[in-house]
Amino acid sequence: MKKIIALPIFLFFLSSTIFSQSQNQIDFNYKFSTGDRYRILSTIDADMFFDRVLSYRAETVNRISVEVIDTRGDSALHSATLQNAQRTYPVQESRVGIQSRPFEWDRDYFTEYWQDRLGYMTVDDSFFIPMVRDVPVFPARSLSPGDTWSAPGLEIHDFRDMFGIEEPFRLPFIANYTYLGESEWKGKPYQAFSVSYRIFEEPEAASVDLFPTRFQVASDQIIYWDLEVGHVAAYEEYFRTIITLSDGVIWESRGRAEAEIIESLPMNRAEMLREIAEEIREIPNTSVRISDEGVVISLENIQFSADSAILMPSEMPKLELVAEILMRYPDRDILVGGHTALARTAEGRLRLSQERAQSVANYFLERNIREPGRMVVRGFGAEQPIADNSTEQGMAQNRRVEITILEN
Repeated sequence: MKKIIALPIFLFFLSSTIFSQSQNQIDFNYKFSTGDRYRILSTIDADMFFDRVLSYRAETVNRISVEVIDTRGDSALHSATLQNAQRTYPVQESRVGIQSRPFEWDRDYFTEYWQDRLGYMTVDDSFFIPMVRDVPVFPARSLSPGDTWSAPGLEIHDFRDMFGIEEPFRLPFIANYTYLGESEWKGKPYQAFSVSYRIFEEPEAASVDLFPTRFQVASDQIIYWDLEVGHVAAYEEYFRTIITLSDGVIWESRGRAEAEIIESLPMNRAEMLREIAEEIREIPNTSVRISDEGVVISLENIQFSADSAILMPSEMPKLELVAEILMRYPDRDILVGGHTALARTAEGRLRLSQERAQSVANYFLERNIREPGRMVVRGFGAEQPIADNSTEQGMAQNRRVEITILEN
């Protein structure tokens, strides 16, 4: 079982205004403006247990983009996307060893939701994110260091792949807060809150063959609030989740998570497109375009040894030039996507496209173009053809690797 399960993956950190009433008392209220945009980077390190035995270790990166698209009174409508990527490794392999491998794409999520000035969310039942909701929320009163309060919250879990449960799986909890006063995160001072909650839930049987029958969850967090810019700057969390299944097997994940707001200048896609197009015009079967995610460099008809992910030596000059281009945009993360023609089985196409994308990503990693945590690998199989698969020329175009310089 590769996928990390039942983790409170991230909190959405949204704009707020804080009004000081005195030296020791502060009102904390969310405040939104249409057009506000935020990017959040969340990381999770977890040990995964089956029947109390450590089975494997996993790391997850979540890249989250949030935009305020409407405001009404004290509430705002947000749209958000999340890209989830993971890498796993066996127990006998050290965490140091895995650092040389990029993350593999797992799933994309989209949501829209309303949030009021105290932090409470209204989310349609069809959305899986935010996966932790109504954290943090604030009382309608001023706070001094040492003050405490409690409020309801909700964990959402995605069990579509694991159990075939198509609807978001909901676990309610009561979160307990303490205002800690000033504390440091990465050497900078912030206002800090502790947040803790526990869940013990025995849900009703699901209409699938295998399903969870008991949840035990412990979450302990510190949230860092930026007074100067007026929103949450970061959080860190220690968690433990135990799930008992209907067949008696016990799954457990335990570890640490953290997230922070990532600030960067907006990408000038048109200018980047013009610059890259000028540099690659002499390279055959190479193009560049703008996509929703950023700017895409497409290496069509890229050559590998037959039915393998071993790059042919003839491709190295092409990749070297692309590497030089990527080095000029060091603040942007990268998605390396592999594509195949319509041959073999769907499973075989997906596996081959993933392996070929991995080979190209490894080339960039060996040249220190990016750190592994800033590069995601994804195989698309033959799902996104750009030419007719009924012709040899079309199939050659569809056998490609695309490098996306990401906006977020």
